[in-house]
Amino acid sequence: MTKITGAVVLARALKQQGVEYMFGIVGFPVIDIAAAAQAEGITYIGMRNEQSASYAAQAASYLTGRPQACVVVSGPGVIHALAGLANAQQNCWPMILIGGASPTYLNGMGAFQEERQVALAAPYSKYAHAVEHVARIPYYVEQAVRTSLYGRPGPAYLDMPDDIIQGKVEADQIVTTGTVGDAPRSQAMPEDVAAALAVLESAERPLVVIGKGMAWSRAEDEVREFIERTQLPFLASPMGKGILSDDDPLSVGAARSHALKEADVVFLMGARLNWIMHFGLPPRFAPGVRIIQLDIAAETIGTNVAAEVALVGDGKAVAAQLNAALVRRPWQYPKETDWRGDLRSQAAGNLEAVAKMSNDNSSPMNYYRAYRDIVEWLPSDAIIIGEGANTMDIGRTQMFNSGPRQRLDAGTYGTMGVGLGFMIAAAVVHPDRPIIGVQGDSAFGFSGMELETAVRYKLPIKLIVLNNGGIGEGVDTLPPDGQYPGTMLTTGAHYEGIMEVFGGKGFYVTDPADLQAALNAAMAFPGPALINVLIHPKAGRKPQPFAWLTT
Repeated sequence: MTKITGAVVLARALKQQGVEYMFGIVGFPVIDIAAAAQAEGITYIGMRNEQSASYAAQAASYLTGRPQACVVVSGPGVIHALAGLANAQQNCWPMILIGGASPTYLNGMGAFQEERQVALAAPYSKYAHAVEHVARIPYYVEQAVRTSLYGRPGPAYLDMPDDIIQGKVEADQIVTTGTVGDAPRSQAMPEDVAAALAVLESAERPLVVIGKGMAWSRAEDEVREFIERTQLPFLASPMGKGILSDDDPLSVGAARSHALKEADVVFLMGARLNWIMHFGLPPRFAPGVRIIQLDIAAETIGTNVAAEVALVGDGKAVAAQLNAALVRRPWQYPKETDWRGDLRSQAAGNLEAVAKMSNDNSSPMNYYRAYRDIVEWLPSDAIIIGEGANTMDIGRTQMFNSGPRQRLDAGTYGTMGVGLGFMIAAAVVHPDRPIIGVQGDSAFGFSGMELETAVRYKLPIKLIVLNNGGIGEGVDTLPPDGQYPGTMLTTGAHYEGIMEVFGGKGFYVTDPADLQAALNAAMAFPGPALINVLIHPKAGRKPQPFAWLTT
């Protein structure tokens, strides 16, 4: 019989378990893994940096709903990719990182790029294991995929030594496994569902917070039905945006700070009271706020603020339980209350403040003026990738999402450098959708070389760099002592030139009057395009009622 290499066994096992995409950088000892994956029909995308490759794999996993793969070389390659494992862990996204390793027969001898890779990956993984025999590769792949996908999703790591990749085995000796199906959807206890609805019915100032957990569970239909039945005001987390359209009349996104501060009951649907939600603590939340928490992981219930009602289960399944209970006993929050009027008033005031900056045609422009044209140009079905401090924070409030899983950004870990990896993954998974990235110049610098990847694979991403010449803020003039501030970047750097050199299309915009034409030309260009927009170095967000991370 013909013997099969470990690389082929691995590729076939990944394909069996639903891996469609593999991102990575090849070299010793993983070149054969990428080739075998392609031979088995897995799309392989060769990246320029292991961090970006690992970010792309997790974004593809989130967008497809199944763990996708990243392959990297041993030692430094794995260490670079750990950034992706950590980001996936914090975002509760699945992915499979495959690290090459030195041959097992050289363990402990100081082999080329020898490293304790399983031990390094384990703190950031739900599952981390070295493969020790060619015939057992499918067993470990099944374990990694199932653990990554089931329960609270997260990353997994597989260590592939060179002698396992190159080793051969007879086909009839290979361990066979079942194919991992979709994750089981657990339900909450019926009495907890009833208790949650009772608490909502008792609230004077209720607020539903919709998190990315509901987007992951594909619960958009059930969440929409729940909000329509109850008519409760809702606020979406950054990547919970689009589960219900941002322009839904029940959305209170334009009054976010006030809604969180004044609500007496907050229903967390797949969202967590971490730093993004200010820990649920005063002064950002009302003292004594009552919490209903829906989460798939029981151990996270009550973190930072005790939950009055816990709904432990899958987001889609539990939302369906809530809707079924509302069919049996209909209830709706009144259409006219002081709370609704208060939220509308706050939203109107915030929109008025933003309008003044949006209509300011000074040059260099401010963020809101740039976003005015971007929003008018943005296709409704675009997948939006936001990255950077002011760029991302302001973009969350200005660029609306109309559908689920149409926004990717720095997420729970606040990771800079994810942008281009996320854009490439989105373009590969959704070749029929516009892929729009908006980054600050600092964020662009983390992974700018991935422009070459986008051009090489002819991915028609459209990237807008809002360039203020700094991290957070730029500087108007250098200090007299000539010392560069730590936040300073090159003023007016021509990042669009990098795109042009690789074969894409670049635009440099300094006058707001020219921005719309540049955006239209970029969209008309059939390949990757970058619009470099000069922003005033001291431009920032509208005045905020609280300092960042106030608790």
